[in-house]
Amino acid sequence: MKNILFIVGSLREGSFNKQMATAAEQALAGKATVSYLDWKDVPVFSQDLEVPTPAPVAAVREAIQAADAIWIFSPVYNFSIPGSVKNLLDWASRALDLSDTTGASALQDKVSTVSLVANGGHEQAAEVYRNLMPFIRTKFVDQITTSRVNDSAWVDGAFVPSEEVLADLNKQAEALLEALN
Repeated sequence: MKNILFIVGSLREGSFNKQMATAAEQALAGKATVSYLDWKDVPVFSQDLEVPTPAPVAAVREAIQAADAIWIFSPVYNFSIPGSVKNLLDWASRALDLSDTTGASALQDKVSTVSLVANGGHEQAAEVYRNLMPFIRTKFVDQITTSRVNDSAWVDGAFVPSEEVLADLNKQAEALLEALN
């Protein structure tokens, strides 16, 4: 079975994107194993911190390298990707051997995809990911699932994906697995 690493772009307890990831996990049930990246301790990127590699960054790189694919579940902040997610991707996209800064990164040729949960700006954020992910040398599966946050979630904290969103997650899971074959 293939190993899919989920990166939840919101570190908030009860994150709607984490809840979307749980729905995607169901779409992969019996087809792939899923793990979640712990990246809350990754520092803000600075070349001054690259050597020696900070332990949280080394752990992130190892988790990415051990996975067959990554699936990012991202909020949309100001019609773009969250700065924290961009920071994580900046660290992960740096060359593993800094004596050759054009060399392979942890993300090198990694199959990737993205899903977005937000109340607006999906198209703009999706376009940022469509440009960024191939640039950082991932094999991007452009089958992006998007969802608005259901109104009741703002009161009770429970994100409820629509049947259409669940169908889209299933299509995205199949496209991701197909890209791995």
